[in-house]
Formats: sequence, structure tokens, C-alpha cells
Amino acid sequence: MKGSEAKMISFMEGADKRYVIPVYQRKYDWKYENCQQLYNDLKKIVIDERDSHFFGSIVSAVVPNGSKIEYHIIDGQQRLTTITLLLLAIRNLIAQGKVMTDEGKLDDQISQRFLISPWASEDDKIKLRPVKSDRDALEKLFGDEEDYDHSSNLTINYKFFYDIVKKEEISVSDLYAAIGKLEIISITLDQGDNAQLIFESLNSTGLALTEGDKIRNYVLMGLPAQEQTKYYDTYWAKIEKCTNNDVSGFIRDYLSIKQQVTPTISNVYKAFKDYAEFISLPIDVLLSDLLRYARFFEKLLTCKSGLKEQKLDDCLYRLKRLEIVVTRPFLMEVLRLHQDEKLTTEDVLRIFLITENYLFRRNICEVPTNALNKIFLNLNKEIIRYDNTVDDYVSKFIYALLSKRESGRFPNDDEFRFSLSEKQVYLMRGKYKAYLFERFENYGTIETKDVYTHLDNNVYTIEHIMPQHLTPAWNESLGTNATEIHETWLHRLANLTLTGYNPNLSNNTFIEKRDAKEGGYKVSGLKMNQKISTKQKWGLEELKERNEEMLELAMEIWKYPRTEFVPLEKEFDSYTLDDENFDFTGRDIAKYSYLNIEQPVTSWTDMFEHIIKYLHQKDKSVLMTLAYNNKENTDLANYVSNNESNLRSALKIDENLYIEKNTSTALKMSILRRIFPLYKADPMDLIFYLKDLKMKKLSDTNRFDIRRRYWEYALPIIQEENMYRGTFSGCNPTTSNTESGFFGIRGICISCIANYDNARIDFYLGNGEKKKNKEIFDMLYKYKNEIESKLGISLDWNRADDYKASWMSYYLNNVSITNEADWPIMAKFHAEWSEKISSIMLDYLLTDEEKRMDNIVAIFKEWAQSKSEIHLDISRCNRTYTRFTTNKMSLILPDIPGSSSGWNTDNHYFYEIVNRNGKQSYIQLAISSKNITDDFRAICDEINQHYPAKLKKENWQWRTPFRTKTFDLGENLDKMDIFSKLNFCLDEVLAFELDLSNKMGKNLE
Repeated sequence: MKGSEAKMISFMEGADKRYVIPVYQRKYDWKYENCQQLYNDLKKIVIDERDSHFFGSIVSAVVPNGSKIEYHIIDGQQRLTTITLLLLAIRNLIAQGKVMTDEGKLDDQISQRFLISPWASEDDKIKLRPVKSDRDALEKLFGDEEDYDHSSNLTINYKFFYDIVKKEEISVSDLYAAIGKLEIISITLDQGDNAQLIFESLNSTGLALTEGDKIRNYVLMGLPAQEQTKYYDTYWAKIEKCTNNDVSGFIRDYLSIKQQVTPTISNVYKAFKDYAEFISLPIDVLLSDLLRYARFFEKLLTCKSGLKEQKLDDCLYRLKRLEIVVTRPFLMEVLRLHQDEKLTTEDVLRIFLITENYLFRRNICEVPTNALNKIFLNLNKEIIRYDNTVDDYVSKFIYALLSKRESGRFPNDDEFRFSLSEKQVYLMRGKYKAYLFERFENYGTIETKDVYTHLDNNVYTIEHIMPQHLTPAWNESLGTNATEIHETWLHRLANLTLTGYNPNLSNNTFIEKRDAKEGGYKVSGLKMNQKISTKQKWGLEELKERNEEMLELAMEIWKYPRTEFVPLEKEFDSYTLDDENFDFTGRDIAKYSYLNIEQPVTSWTDMFEHIIKYLHQKDKSVLMTLAYNNKENTDLANYVSNNESNLRSALKIDENLYIEKNTSTALKMSILRRIFPLYKADPMDLIFYLKDLKMKKLSDTNRFDIRRRYWEYALPIIQEENMYRGTFSGCNPTTSNTESGFFGIRGICISCIANYDNARIDFYLGNGEKKKNKEIFDMLYKYKNEIESKLGISLDWNRADDYKASWMSYYLNNVSITNEADWPIMAKFHAEWSEKISSIMLDYLLTDEEKRMDNIVAIFKEWAQSKSEIHLDISRCNRTYTRFTTNKMSLILPDIPGSSSGWNTDNHYFYEIVNRNGKQSYIQLAISSKNITDDFRAICDEINQHYPAKLKKENWQWRTPFRTKTFDLGENLDKMDIFSKLNFCLDEVLAFELDLSNKMGKNLE
């Protein structure tokens, strides 16, 4: 193995060289930020007029191959590939005349020196040979742009260099010269060296430099030798001592305080370097500040506050035992405020005790811990932001914690009490069990026991008063419900205590445990055993009693904090992307914060656009891969495309990259939650600030009025278009943005939606069973092309695996419910497309019998509409009854205003075309007695004298005094034949009315 310094371009130069990436190497995976860093380094070489810049090492094995020399790259393929992409971008820009250079034919020079072998065969011209999955993409970059593989990381990074070089922030000649100053250590393996073993060794875990080691080297290596010693002794050695040599962890907390962003532990060095370069403080000032915070860090590690307050030091020890380090940045800031004389020692004690309380209550209530990092990271800033002072800090601190919701909440007394009562305490993690029993034993007394140490050394153990395995004696003492009592109470707090004599007590009876001379409860020196020793037996009654006693004590130990503080201005409600249980529907966003940078927005769509574009700039490969792979089974791919026309309302993210923005707020949240892991982004970093609901209600008054007026206008048009199926027959104008019509299929409906920026039709699968909805969706999706061909449009298909329901949507864009001029267009859209989409979809969902019944009803309604003598009431029709009134019968049986019939109408009769079996039909007169007057009842009784009802009840609810002859509908449902038969029935109805009026002595002319 030989190693030597070399220029990067010298390593790459030579027509006979080939650079082969072995198959065991990973794909090329440098990201946007890596390429940006390289470009920035090259700019610094130019601006600072540096002679060189170390670019890392390249390890290769030389393998002769005829007239060629192959360098099999063992380590360094990312650097080599990236420089190749940069040189290729420069070459192409010069060749295309998009950048100019003083050097003649620099594009040919770059090409023939570093990129290709001009005299080689076509399949061997390109000198770099990546792994197969990258090779095709690289070859296409040497050809026409229209053939580029936009899903490849090579293409994405090539495009980055192409675009940034094209801007000519520095001249191409200077950039090329800077590349020539990149230096590497070239390590070449000898023939006997095992390349695979060396590769494994390079990538194995050894005694690598910690992030703290790298920071020390960065801070001190640039100083003269004498100053290195001075600064090391004055600052760095003390920092290492204060942090107990956990410099990496300390710097991570320090950066969290200073930047309000917590770097990953593997990225602490880079984050510190960026921070130091950004603030540009003199080295002694920076080190002095580091040492100051290191001393606060030391107080947390050693549990010695130095404030002469034992309760505070005890609290520090308990917090340390809980091993929750995410609180450290906040607690260090609290100690700083005390040192700055902004907080008293009593203030500090209260803050630490309440923090302890908050952490333990959350653990007992099993609140997810993933929110804690962000809560404590921003807590000091949040407290000060209320009024831009540190005044009344403790009260604001309490208010801030109590105002948290969802995964950030401070469990109240009801939740904490219930959870602690039901908790299987014995099965908790050891550190929390030890903490709990230490608190119960030592709270409220100065005669404390060293519970932690005794538990650590197994002097104390946790004792089940009622043993884990019931003996016959225990079964007898517990009674007939022994098994149930044992299963319920065994591991609960009420049945647990501390003892130093567990083996002596074991499965003994309660009396034996109580009275044992060695280790019995009566002779125990532990406070928590004193009350137990007074009991005569141990059963359900004693368990319940002790449970209540311990819960009462818990309410005192972990007392829920209170504060009178209220901000002068109402804070926005805040939730994170990680709060999956919160429903954002109907809530308006005021602003969002990502990585502690706040941004006002006007809508959820605005926020969505900002975040997607920000993430894309961090790593362009993610969305490009989704857009170009076009996998039908990838749910996210339905919303990302390289073709604008594939989406309903496309938001342009980049060249040939679009994302769907015309989605509900819930779906936007779902898309972001699925995209964040692809960027290794933390959903807790994205915080939404929502407008006050009270203010929203004021604006909703106008919103609701607009919606009601729109539906008053549109609903009759929609009902008329859907008349024959009666889909919307039961609908009335509402203040919702949605009106839904039903078909008699459980959970399935067609919805018309009117929004501020579009109108929409949803065919909605909302059965109570998620599995059923997905099965129906999948069945319909099999016929997607066929359905869309029949409709002549493309639908948006949302299987929505995160939700119970699924739906298919069609949009009309560039209209608004707030613009009354758009209402005719929207109403026409809602009417026509609700009917068309329903008709096509139901054709796949209904049985032949159901289709026949629907066709019969449609024929009946069409016939009724064609007759001027009768008045069809669409809203009172269904598959079985098509209902209408006539002018003459309405004179005999007049309406009773304000008195609803059995059909919820003012009229108390209907003629009904009856369709019970789809084979035969007739028309009958039906009368409802609900809410009728005495006069109306008298008319009904007179009708009954002339046309007696079959059921002769005095307290009748329904009467059918008349029906026509029954007629056959026919196998083929011939519309004209049915019309003819209904005409005969109508003649019977009119003859009946004439005869009845004569008998009743009424003139109906």
C-alpha cells in the first residue's frame, strides 16, 4: 500500500485511465448540501486566494487491463463522481455558449483530459464507471437533455452544478483553476492487498475522533503553538473537566441554546463550525462563553447547584436518575438567568420541581416523549416572548406548560389520578419505579432513607403485599373473587411496598408478613409500611383504601401547578405536524415555524408550498424519484408528477416537477407526514400557529351566510338534474360547504362541495368499516380507465389508507363561492356532474335487481313530471313510492299549515305509485292522521263512508281508501308501455275524484 499527496485533477487525468466503482460499493448518494459545500469551498479558494484545499483521500486498487489502467475505487467514489459531474457541467455550458472563458477550447480540454477517452470504443469512452444503477444516468448526461434520467441523484446534482455555474458568481476560469487546487491523499493498494478487507476496515468502527475532539482541533489547531497551550489550559481543559469529557453532548446542548435547533450528535462538529464562522467572535470570547455554559452543565451532571439549597440539589439528583437529557438546554438557561440575577434561588427551585412534576405526570399518563425535545428547546424563548421580559418568569413558565396540548400536554389531576390508579407500576421501567417509591418514602420528612442506593444494591426490593402466586391460604382470604382481585390489583401501586426482607416474606399470609420478627411490616423502619402494619387482613377493601390514600399523597407530591398569568395578547394555538390526533379541519393557519424560523402565511396551501419547496432544495432526489418512477402502487406518486396535466391543480416545484395542491387540509397533513421521513426530517420541527376560534366564529358568520345563500340557489338545480334517482331529494340548504345525496347504499354518497377557490364533486365511500370501503374502492379502481372513458374526464382517486373512508373527486377550478357571478357555473357543474358520476359509479355497485328498481322509479318520475294535472314531490319519493298530489284532491283534503303529517309536510295525503317488487304497480291514495284537525278528521270519516278503508280502526294513523287496478311492468321496462298504463291509472284517479266530490256534494270545478 502506497500513499502520496496529489492534485485531484492529476489523479483524474489520462486517456488510458478508467475509474471503476466496485459492485460492493453503494450508489452515488451525495446530496444537495454536499454539492453546495464543495462549491462554497471552491469559491473560498478563489476569494481568499488559497494555494490549496484538502479534499480528502481516495483509496484505489490498480488493475491493468490491456492498454488501459483501471483504478478500482475502494474509498472516495463520492468525491470522484461529484468532481466529474462539476467538470461535465462546465464542459457542457462552454460548449453550448452559455458561459464564456478566456482559455481556448476549455470544453475540449476538460473532456479529453478528465471525462472521456476520445479514441476508445463507444461503450468505453466515459472514464468513470459507476455501479450499474448509476451508469445509465451518467451516460445520458453526455447526450441530449431530453433523455436525462431525472430520478437519478447524478442528474440532480449535475443540474445543481449546471445552474449555479451558469450564474457565474465566479468566473468559469477561476472555478476551473480552483478545482485544480483541490488536493487529495491518493492511497494505492499493492497487488497482494485485499481490497475487500481494506474497504471493511475503512468503514468499520474504530477509535474515531469524537465530535468534541474535532471541535477542539478546529478551535486550537489554527493558533500559534504558544497560544494553543494557553487557550487549552485556560479554557478547553476546564470545559472537558466540567463536562466529564462529554464535550460532544455539551456542545450539542450549547448549540441548542444558541441556535434553537438541536443538531444530531454525529453532526455537532459541522454545526459548531458553521455557528462559529457565522458569529465570527474572537476565539477567547467564544471559549469564555463555552466555559460559562460548561459550568452550568457541570451543575446538572454533579447535582450540586452551588446555591446552598438542599431541596434543589435533591431535585437535580432525581432528574438525573430519570435520565431525561432533553431538559438540559432549558435548565442551563434558568441557571444563567439566576447567575445574571434575573431569578431568585426560590424561582430556580420552583422551576426545577415543576419540571420534575411535568416529566413524571407525563410518564404515568403515557404521553409520548417525542415532543419534549422541542418543548424544552423553545421554552425559554416562549416565556420571554409573552411580554419581552423575564419579569414574572415562573408564572409565565407555568402558563407555557399548562397551555400545551396533545403530545405536549401537562396531564391534569383527573388524568394523572386515573392513570396512576390503573397503572401496572411493577411493570414500569426500573428508573421510574425507583423514583416513585423514593418519593413516596421520603416526601415530607427530613429523616430520609437512601432508597436509590439501597435499590441499586438490592438491599431494598419492591414487595407484592398480595403475592405474585396465590397460595391456598391467600385464595381463601381473598374470597370467591380471588382470581379477579389478583389479576386486577397484583401490580398496581396499592399492592406494592418496599422491603429489605423480600425472601423472608415471599408468599406468606398477610398476618405472617405483618408480624414477622425479621422484616415484618410492624418492625419495618420504612414509613410506607407503617399503615400497612395496622391492618388485620389484606383484601379488596384494604387495596381500595390504600389506593385512595396513595393517590391523595400523590396529588400532594406532584401537585398540579396554578398561575394567574394571562398574556395581554392571546397566543395562537400551536400544534406540530406530529400531532396526528388533532383535526386541523376548519381551523385557519396564521403562521408556521420550521426549524425555529417563523413565516406568516395566508392559507394551508401557502404553508404547504413553502415547506415542499424548502425540503426539495435540501434534497432534490426525493420528489424527482417519485415523479419519474411513476409507481402506481406508491400512494405519494398520485400527488407528484413530472407532467402538469397529470394533476388537477399543479404547483410547480422545479423544472418538470409538480405537486398537487388542490387537496383538503387533512390530506395536506397526510402528504407532509409521509414526505418528512423521506428527507429524514422531524415532524416535530414543523409547528402550526392557528387563529383563535372566537375570531374565526366572527368570520364564520359571513361564511355561513354565503353558503346558505349559495345552496338556496343551487340545490333546486341539483335536485332537478338528479330528479329521477332522487339522490338529493332529502336535502335542504345548510351553512356547510357540502351537500350530500344518497342512493340507499349504506355509507356511500355523492357530495357537492363549494369552496373559496373551487367547486368539487366527491363520490364518497364512508361505510363504518374501513375494510369494506377499501374493497369497494379497489373494485372500482380496476375499472378506472373504463369509468373515466365513459365520463370523458379524469378523476382524482383517493384510496386514503390513513383514513377509514375513500373517495373519488372531480374539480372545477377558478371559481369561488364568494363570487355570486360564479354561482350559475358552479350550480351547473354540481348538478350535471353529480348525476353523471353517480350514474356511472352505481352501474358497477348495484345489483341487477337494484338497477331495475331504480329504472322503474325514474320512469315513474318522468311520467309524473309530464302531467300537468299532478304535482310530483321529489323529496318524498323513494324506490318504493313515487308521491304526487292533484289540484282536485287538495280541494277535498286541504293543507294544514304548521301541522306536519307523517311525511313531515303540510299536506296530509299523497297519491303513491307503488313499486314493491319491480314486477307490478298501481296508484293508491294514502292519508296521514298525524296532527290533523277535527275538521280534517271529519272529512276523512266522510270519505271513509263512501270508500271504506280495509282496516277499520278508530285511532288510525294511515288510511288508503282508494287504489287503481294493478298493472304489469314487463320484463324489458318499456317506457312508453308503462306510460300508457299509468295514463289508464290516472284516468281511474280522476274518475275517483269526480265520484267522491259528487257523493260529498263538493263542486271541484
